[in-house]
Amino acid sequence: MPNLPENAAIRDFGALQAKDGLQEHPRRTPRVMIDALSSVRRPGDPFVDVFCAGEVFFDLVFTGLDEMPPPGTEGWAPGMGSSPGGLANMAVAMRRLGLRTWLAAAFGDDLYGDYCWDTLAAQEDIDLSASRRFDGWHSPVTVSLAVGRDRAMVTHGHPSPQTLDQIIGSPPPARACFAGLTLNEQKWVTHARDSGAMVFADLGWDLSQQWSAQMVERLGACDAFLPNADEAMALSRTDDPVAAAARLAEHVPVVVVTRGQDGAYAIDQRTGESADVPGLKVDAIDPTGAGDVFGAAFVVGTLADWALQDRLRFANLCAALSVQHFGGSLAAPGWGEITAWVHENLDRNDSGDLAGYRFLADLVPDVALTPVRRAGATLGLRHR
Repeated sequence: MPNLPENAAIRDFGALQAKDGLQEHPRRTPRVMIDALSSVRRPGDPFVDVFCAGEVFFDLVFTGLDEMPPPGTEGWAPGMGSSPGGLANMAVAMRRLGLRTWLAAAFGDDLYGDYCWDTLAAQEDIDLSASRRFDGWHSPVTVSLAVGRDRAMVTHGHPSPQTLDQIIGSPPPARACFAGLTLNEQKWVTHARDSGAMVFADLGWDLSQQWSAQMVERLGACDAFLPNADEAMALSRTDDPVAAAARLAEHVPVVVVTRGQDGAYAIDQRTGESADVPGLKVDAIDPTGAGDVFGAAFVVGTLADWALQDRLRFANLCAALSVQHFGGSLAAPGWGEITAWVHENLDRNDSGDLAGYRFLADLVPDVALTPVRRAGATLGLRHR
């Protein structure tokens, strides 16, 4: 076991086995994980770090397309991957970064639901105690076509048999919760906040383009809001991401506006900080879920009480690592990938463009860590 600085700790998770009806998964080697919150954990703190709730989709991602196939034609994609999607992107990314993560969602009793449930619970070690399986309800499915640094998605699904409030009831005590901002009040979020949890929220794209002032009012129940630039500008009625952040910061303590490969801009009213951090230039093959990975990393940095710029840099790095793989949630990096990047790219005396990332050199160990599992093109292969 390597020696670590005082602000980091390593936890060793034992091998897991699970069955999904198609195969018996081979026994995994123990996964070594850094606990970035070790310096802030205190006796009596909630065991759960983050409780998140929302929709989980079965994602099928096609990558490597030069262009979208024109109508009436057929395109062949060099790459393909399947993975749990939707809020699973956020949950997997947070768990791989060491947070004790609970996820509440509806799952169908079909093959898609089996795959998503088993992948999240057995492979990724996410607690699904607050989730429910529903007989006769098929899981939502999304097909994503990745072209260059962008993607288009098509989704099919039906409303959940129960609302999240009905599924969850009272959530467990947690350091934080993550929710999608909606026009309707979510009682589980209110309960979590009243129990002491920080509330992180993002926003789904409004197909009607009727961005409501009531949505802005919902920000008053949040501690941090993480929209992308288009969402932030539409919601704030501005035409600039920085101006949008300033307008939204009038309603919520922390605002982070993501700008894809151009990085992110953030304002933290609690500390008086603002930060503008450029993105890392990488060869991207699939941006699916990159925004969720960014958000998960920002949650880690916030709970670890890092400076705003360090939170943004860490989130930028995790998102940049994720777009170099396909498969949405299973593209999220673990500490093995982060440690490898630090050793390959950082020098403690570096004064170049990556100098601001030097704080990570004090967090990761001097040895290689086990990499995470990636998305495959099939639901599962039978092992004989």
